[in-house]
Amino acid sequence: MRARTTVSLAATACAALVLCACGPGDDKGDADTKSSASASASASASADPSAPSSPPPADRPEKPSATPTGDRPAPKTKAGAIKRYEQYLHALGSEDIDTVCDVAGPAVKKAQNEGLGSCSSSYTAAFKMVSPAQKSALRTATVDPGRVVVRTPAKVEMPTAAVKSSATFSESDLGSYTLEYLKDEWYITD
Repeated sequence: MRARTTVSLAATACAALVLCACGPGDDKGDADTKSSASASASASASADPSAPSSPPPADRPEKPSATPTGDRPAPKTKAGAIKRYEQYLHALGSEDIDTVCDVAGPAVKKAQNEGLGSCSSSYTAAFKMVSPAQKSALRTATVDPGRVVVRTPAKVEMPTAAVKSSATFSESDLGSYTLEYLKDEWYITD
């Protein structure tokens, strides 16, 4: 019993570290680096139009974009928050650090300001604590809209019980999250 409690505390602490280590692009240096990398990738791809694009490996589906398509804002609705949280869950199961750090950015930034590590180092540790069965379940997890609590039009609570998947997650495994609508997108803030 004591070992299980210690593991649960470690998992929760690791999740808190992860949630508090990076922001949604507030750091201009990170944004410039991402923009440069994206521009370089685009330039490389357009330099040789005859080069075939290879499909993603069969065991890892192509990851969805962490930001809305184009310059359109994400819908400021309960459904928009659910879609964004499902994106986070799928990224967590796929170990997609970029999407996880984008969605959880504000919460992770708070923890980083309190002395915790970077988002990537924290989530890399957290990924190791999730079992293969749980990762698989997270990749296809959905959210039950009936269990989501809308606090304000810009603030939604996602309890652990709202996550529907082939695996069962406890509060210490996954936790409940608050998503807030900031800068035309939903982000985990707590």
